[in-house]
Amino acid sequence: MSITQQEANFSRRFDADIVQNPVFTGVERAILEQRLPPGTRLAETDLAEFYGVSRTIVRTGLQALAHSQLVTLRPNRGASVANPSPREAREVFEARELLEPRSAREAALRANRADVRALRLHAQEEHAAMANNESGRALRLSGRFHVMIAQIANQRTIAEIIENLVSRSSLIIALYWTRSSTRCDEGCHNALIDALERNDAGEAEELMRSHLVELHSALRFEVGPSSNLTLKDMLS
Repeated sequence: MSITQQEANFSRRFDADIVQNPVFTGVERAILEQRLPPGTRLAETDLAEFYGVSRTIVRTGLQALAHSQLVTLRPNRGASVANPSPREAREVFEARELLEPRSAREAALRANRADVRALRLHAQEEHAAMANNESGRALRLSGRFHVMIAQIANQRTIAEIIENLVSRSSLIIALYWTRSSTRCDEGCHNALIDALERNDAGEAEELMRSHLVELHSALRFEVGPSSNLTLKDMLS
């Protein structure tokens, strides 16, 4: 089964209705592209006005985002973008280091020509975004690359866990990243694709392990600066 077919079959954590919710899809994308910093307050009235929907739809979207651990809901205080602690950040990357190398190994054993072609096209899109100074979009596409590899491995539960961890990594990078560029190394992604094309399971596993260790090493667990932009500005 190709990755395109797998993506059609994977439910993405929720039923089909939630991915049609404009608040869920819009806020999730803004978080993954780092347009909504950790801790940003998500007022229901502002979201309802921005997306032109009822507050019921807003609440449904926010609840789904909270389920993904991208948003925090507090009684009498409303919703805000999740603000991962240093401990949570470490645990997320440690979990990725445990799961993704093995997933890359399985993907290399299963990858077919369609999978490799899809990965190469995706990598080209990611690199084009960076060349156009679309750093947020490049970061989202970089994360999606990791999810695609997990899907090729055809282990649904693990792929869903990895997708959640990758999404939460956007918040962690926004808070604790120390390098000027937030995207994954172009050469590493291309090397991973080459390993999958050769069905070299050992090489794919080692490349993914070293790649994630390198990402983890770029985190410094100090709180970054806050933003003065309005919610509307950040979502636009």
